[in-house]
Amino acid sequence: MNYRAPLREMRFVLHELFDVTQHCQFLGTGLDRDTLDDVLEEAARFAGEVVAPLNRDSDEQGCSLQDGQVRTPDGFREAYRQYVDNGWAGMTGPQAYGGQALPQMVAACFHEMLMAASLSFRIYSGLTEGAVLALHRHGSEALKHTWLGKLVSGEWTGTMCLTEPQAGTDLALLRTRAEPRADGSYSIIGSKIFISGGDQDLTDNIVHLVLARLPDAPAGVKGISLFLVPKVLPDTGLGNALGCGALEHKMGIKGASTCVMNFDGAQGWLVGEANQGLACMFTMMNDARFQVGLQGLGIAEAAFQGGLAYARERLQSRSLSGAVAPEKAADPIIVHPDVRRMLLTQKTLTEGCRMLATYTARQLDLEQGAPHPHERHQAGRRAALLIPVVKAFFTDVGQEVASLGVQIHGGHGYIREWGMEQLMRDSRITQLYEGTNGIQALDLVRRKLIGDGGAELNGLIDELALHADAAGAQASLQAMGAAVSQRLDEWRVLGERVIERCQHDPEEIGAVSVDFLAYSGYVLLAAFWLQAARHADTALTQGSDEAAFYQAKLQAAEFYWRRILPRATAHREALLGGAGCLMTIPESDFAF
Repeated sequence: MNYRAPLREMRFVLHELFDVTQHCQFLGTGLDRDTLDDVLEEAARFAGEVVAPLNRDSDEQGCSLQDGQVRTPDGFREAYRQYVDNGWAGMTGPQAYGGQALPQMVAACFHEMLMAASLSFRIYSGLTEGAVLALHRHGSEALKHTWLGKLVSGEWTGTMCLTEPQAGTDLALLRTRAEPRADGSYSIIGSKIFISGGDQDLTDNIVHLVLARLPDAPAGVKGISLFLVPKVLPDTGLGNALGCGALEHKMGIKGASTCVMNFDGAQGWLVGEANQGLACMFTMMNDARFQVGLQGLGIAEAAFQGGLAYARERLQSRSLSGAVAPEKAADPIIVHPDVRRMLLTQKTLTEGCRMLATYTARQLDLEQGAPHPHERHQAGRRAALLIPVVKAFFTDVGQEVASLGVQIHGGHGYIREWGMEQLMRDSRITQLYEGTNGIQALDLVRRKLIGDGGAELNGLIDELALHADAAGAQASLQAMGAAVSQRLDEWRVLGERVIERCQHDPEEIGAVSVDFLAYSGYVLLAAFWLQAARHADTALTQGSDEAAFYQAKLQAAEFYWRRILPRATAHREALLGGAGCLMTIPESDFAF
């Protein structure tokens, strides 16, 4: 399938919904609309012409491990060199180390394009940006001087090494050791699994950020430290005592190396304070979780494009109301109501997620660049609330939209030729890594909702309610505005009930969390679709020369309101069902 970046949709969200030019002025970046549009145009060209053609072949070829060195699929090295030479690697990097410090609102669009064009290719560069964040925020001046410049430029890549065979979600079980050396560095000993880009042939060096325990560390997560462990030691140019022991054999993202990494006394340096590794790593992890959410969004966009193109071309049967294309043997399947249901589900979920992604990226920008500490703190709280929703809801959407892409293609969707089955396989990992979606839901309820008694959630609802009231004041949007306002009120009450029930029974936290996150996702998208409808209605009232575009926005918003938002009711009813029906059944009764 061919991928083409949805530039008009992105411009609508950036310029009309969120006024990214004003946002850039507030941050002091000096970027104007023409410059931003030029960046998007060039990003779309790179993603569509350089990266997308690699996707199919890389899935079939995969990676290989030869004499201890990972070989990436054909074309990846050349494309990565263009990625670096054209400056894409440094988009969000700090200017003091050669980066461009572009807003996340802009970078997120490019990253979505890369995810859609080839998720495997994007994985190699994705974690580098998180490594830059962690090192810039927590590393010593000496570490930043040595490592940040080449990480920001993309000359070197970074990884995140957390998981071990016995320690996935529960990092308290982590065993990798760090033993002090006389020169102030450390010897890292242990094995890590599922390391994305743990080894590759794209760059001369790879900077691993590794969680490990010091000899006198307390037990549990309070005894974990973070270490920078390079593949190649910069002073000598010699290889460090580490390597890829094996490549995982996976159902998807086969062009991305997923490695077992062995650290056999490798030299490393402490990042941040001893025993504060999780706090340092969470800087990287939050960025990674946002990026994984964009992976779900990119997959969804690619699947929607494939489904739409096929539905316009595939001839099968006649329209129920009579022939639409009588000159042809049959009508294109896009005339059939059920195919339209699937396409509109794809479209509205994908575009709704893009709106929420851009809003979240705005919070990430403000957290780093707002002029006042209070504004930075508030944006950080808002981003922290939304990150688990973005990661989990978007990746669930990616899998659903990819599955619908298969369904729209019928039997052809199950065949490799059309690319739909690859998207479905590639998207499945996004619901698992960087914390499974169940873990994201626990984070949302336990740390974010219960953690502050619902204060941040209520602040978000208050903000969205103001937009809903403004939209409802427009005559054509009164019914939709009233429906969204009612859902926002319901969300507030539901949050209060969840907090109350979880305080009485901790099992309720796990019982309600997944449905509460899904409910939150559907209501958030409804609120943003209402904002989109308001802008579209205003544009039409003002006589826009893009009437078809804005009319389609109104129609899509109505579809979401009437056909997708009702899903929230099912999630509300399910979570109110309580923990009893889950926890009272004896384990023995699960057997056949």
